[in-house]
Amino acid sequence: MGLQRLAVLSFRYPKIILVCWAACLVFFGGYAHSLSSVLKGHGLDPEGSFGAVRQRLDAGFNRPAEPVVLWFEQNAPGPKEEFKAYIRSVLRSAEGLPGLERIVSPLDQGEMLRSGMAYALLDIRFTGRDEQAVLSELRGRLPVHPGFAWKLTGKPVVQADVNTASEKDMRKAELIGLPAAFLILWIAFGGAATALIPVVLGLVSAVVSMGIVYWIGMVTDLSNFVLNVIPMVGLALSIDFSLMLVSRFREELICGRAEPALRLTMRTSGRAVLYSAGCVALGLLGILFIPLPMFASVAWAAFTVLIVSVFLSFTLLPAVLSLLRTRIEAENAARFHGNGGRFWHRLSVGVMKRPLRMALLAILIVFICVLPVGRMKIAVPDAASLPAGTESREAAERLAARFSSPEVTLLLGAKDAGPHSGQPFDWQHAYRLFQQLQRDPQVVRVDSIFSRLGMNGEQLRILYGEKPGAGNNAGAASFYFHQNQLVMDVYLRTDPDSEETRQWLRKWEAAGNQERIPFRLGGESKYRQEVYDAIFTNLYKVLLFVLVTNFFLLYKAFGSVFIPLKTLVMNVLSITASFGLLTWIFQEGAVDGGGSIAIMIPVFIFGLVFGISMDYGVFLVARIAEVYRQTQDNDYAVAAGLASTGRIITSAAAIMIAVTLPFAGADVAGVKQLGTGIAGAIFLDATLIRMILVPALMKLLGRWNWWSPYN
Repeated sequence: MGLQRLAVLSFRYPKIILVCWAACLVFFGGYAHSLSSVLKGHGLDPEGSFGAVRQRLDAGFNRPAEPVVLWFEQNAPGPKEEFKAYIRSVLRSAEGLPGLERIVSPLDQGEMLRSGMAYALLDIRFTGRDEQAVLSELRGRLPVHPGFAWKLTGKPVVQADVNTASEKDMRKAELIGLPAAFLILWIAFGGAATALIPVVLGLVSAVVSMGIVYWIGMVTDLSNFVLNVIPMVGLALSIDFSLMLVSRFREELICGRAEPALRLTMRTSGRAVLYSAGCVALGLLGILFIPLPMFASVAWAAFTVLIVSVFLSFTLLPAVLSLLRTRIEAENAARFHGNGGRFWHRLSVGVMKRPLRMALLAILIVFICVLPVGRMKIAVPDAASLPAGTESREAAERLAARFSSPEVTLLLGAKDAGPHSGQPFDWQHAYRLFQQLQRDPQVVRVDSIFSRLGMNGEQLRILYGEKPGAGNNAGAASFYFHQNQLVMDVYLRTDPDSEETRQWLRKWEAAGNQERIPFRLGGESKYRQEVYDAIFTNLYKVLLFVLVTNFFLLYKAFGSVFIPLKTLVMNVLSITASFGLLTWIFQEGAVDGGGSIAIMIPVFIFGLVFGISMDYGVFLVARIAEVYRQTQDNDYAVAAGLASTGRIITSAAAIMIAVTLPFAGADVAGVKQLGTGIAGAIFLDATLIRMILVPALMKLLGRWNWWSPYN
């Protein structure tokens, strides 16, 4: 195999390989720290009517698409005119800010001002500029007054705060995860030099990958979520690949010279690493079936990490092993090959003595973990994903409490030929639609030009006339009617993330295509429904692709039908159980995770964990299959395979947990949930699945483990 030959060449000429990777590290490392500057936002941007309506409202109705919201609050009771004067002075200070297109002032829109509280909308275009720098300049411009206060919020501000928190989360997790990984490796290998090799490769993988993804971000939009995914996946994969290869190399080194030991390592563990990488790649490719930029960003970023990790394992790792082989031989402690193997051998034999009982016990525990999944509430992340007390979250919560926003916006005439088509606006039909919405039991109220002016369709037809575009200067009414297009703001009784709201939206969207005046739906609830549908109407494609392709890859690796089936079922069990743990911890527990699970987290956990847990799963089964081919004794193969790999698999799982669990302490709820979910799934997989279910089921299946229709 080409990569195995490359590994041997790297072992023979280590200095050349070191120079090449040092050059890569210097070049890409220079861009790695700038990765956050090319990230464009969350990436949950569906292609549907929400975006089209938002553009129309931005262009014609003085409603900016994604404004910076400037929240005003009066600290103590005082004259209303003094509060207005303060607002006027603050908004005057904001004028001239780079990228500021317009200001929607509460002094011009009465519904944006009420006793002691108000908000303004600042339409800032950040194109080509650092959002944090622009927002910092804005904060520096705004005056401070002891009697009043202002705060910034809105999607651009929340996203900037998420980016800042994500960078801090990444650094904090690395400070905890890397020393923990090194300590685990030191215990596993019994030597500092050998333990340091996987850690160094993990760091190189993360830094080089971040530099490469920076250049990808220069030509395409990337989600800010990649900032945490790259170190999380990069450290886990590179360290685990290295751990498996180094451990097998040390084992073979006892029996002979270094180069033959490397060749055998690459033929056995190297082959397992390649199949593991293939499983990870298929899991990531499955994520691409979700048609949202966030999922493509994470998939390609993690795929970049995977490719870099594989090349490191077959080039830099053999070079380092060549240079440090004398030190490795000295650190080849007896404890690495002694009591640990006997412990795992006794464990597997003990489980296989009572396979049915042990399997049922493990399945029962997993089932208990799965139970909360039925109560899982998923939601599109918003300002609540930031820590309590963050300025943008606090202002967003106060704004929502005092100024309720419409859940849905109807834009009538959105598919019309336009204001110059010569067609009169059908006021009578629009009024009937307004009345129909008001009678809907799920609707609290409807704000429109009809309710604002207190007129019916006939009265407005007379006021505006039948000439398109007439009457656009009718004061505040222009907020609802502009150039043959009319807006209705709808307030619903149900939660924006509820299935009732989604069904209501789908029903009215279907009706909008059949009306005499066609209309489109927009608003926050419509956005959430489109994100939900984009994920869950395509989820079966993700599951089908990942399961089928992994089955055939594992069948090719082991030549068995039941081994792949069992491995896939075990993975699905551990991942589903981790969803239950997430629900219990973040939704029903005391952890501040936003009160719900971020909508993208289950998909990310499935795509990432399905591949990552295959890493040591394939390593275990590959070793069992190797022994079985030599002895044709199933029970002995299982016991011997688990005895020789148990310590390494446990260390691999512990390392994955060490580099992902620190993200559970992140400030951003989605990152916190992702780190917890991955760590939980790996813990369940490494304990209940690999220690109990795998040996128990392999005992029960006996020779059927290795059955193939072509045998």
